[in-house]
Amino acid sequence: MATILDSLLPPSRPTLQTRLSTPFPSSPSCLCTRRTQTALQLKEMGLCRKGTKRHQFETKAFAVPRRNAMALILSSYIFSEVGLHDIAFAQPSVGFREYIDTFDGYSFKYPQNWIQVRGAGADIFFRDPYVLDENLSVELSSPSSSRYKTVEDLGSPQEAGTKVLKQYLTEFMSTRLGVRRESNILSTSSRVADDGKLYYQVEVNIKSYANTNELAVMPQDRVPRLEWNRRYLSVLGVENNRLYELRLQTPESVFVEEENDLRQVMDSFRVNKVAG
Repeated sequence: MATILDSLLPPSRPTLQTRLSTPFPSSPSCLCTRRTQTALQLKEMGLCRKGTKRHQFETKAFAVPRRNAMALILSSYIFSEVGLHDIAFAQPSVGFREYIDTFDGYSFKYPQNWIQVRGAGADIFFRDPYVLDENLSVELSSPSSSRYKTVEDLGSPQEAGTKVLKQYLTEFMSTRLGVRRESNILSTSSRVADDGKLYYQVEVNIKSYANTNELAVMPQDRVPRLEWNRRYLSVLGVENNRLYELRLQTPESVFVEEENDLRQVMDSFRVNKVAG
C-alpha cells in the first residue's frame, strides 16, 4: 500500500537550495528557452496554471486516483475490523474431558476449560470460569436410606420432572421480602444409553424476581425486576440401589449459544456398577 501511495504523490518541487544553486540565465534567449522547456514539461505532466494571484497546479488525473486510494484504505480497514469481529464470535467448541468416579460409580464429560470447585456441597462440582452462573454437579441419594432398582421407581418422566422442579424450588427458597419465582417444566424424556440402562432427562426454567425497594410502604414504589433467568437440565439414573442426578445450570441467554455442548454433557452421563 505504501508503494501505491508513493506512486500517486505529485512530483516534488525543487528545494530552496537547488533553486539557489541553479545559475540565473545570462541572456533573454536563454530565459525564453528555460520558460519554453518548463511549459513543455508542465504540458507533458498534464498540469495547468489556475488563478492569477498565485500559481496553483492541479490535475484531475491525479485527484481521482488519490480519492480512490483513500477509499481503498478505508474499505480495507472496515473489512479487516468486520473480519476480526466475526472471528471473535465464531469460536469452535472447547472440547471435553471425562470425569470418572470409580468409588461412587458414575462418569460424564465436561468442557475442558471448566474448573472444579471443592466444598460446594455436591459430590462433584464444575463451573465455567467466566460465566459464574453456568455449572454442573452430581447429586447422589444415600446408600443407607434408598433402595432404587430402576429410574422408573420415580414414576413416568413427567412425574419425575415434577419432583425435580419441586426440589429446585425448595433449594431456592428465599427469606427476602418481595422475592418471587416463576417456573415451568420445558420437557421430560427417557432414553436407553449404550450401556443398556434407562435414563430420564428433565429441563426446567426458573425466573427470579425481586422488588427494587423491598422496604417501601407504597406498592408503586415496590417495582419487581428480573434478577436471573436460568435453565436447569437434569439427567437421572439408577445403579447400586442409588439415585444419581447430573445437574446442569446455565443462564437462558448462554444456553442458546452453548446448547450443543451442554447436550453432549447430558448424553455422556453414565452410572456404573461399583465392585463391592
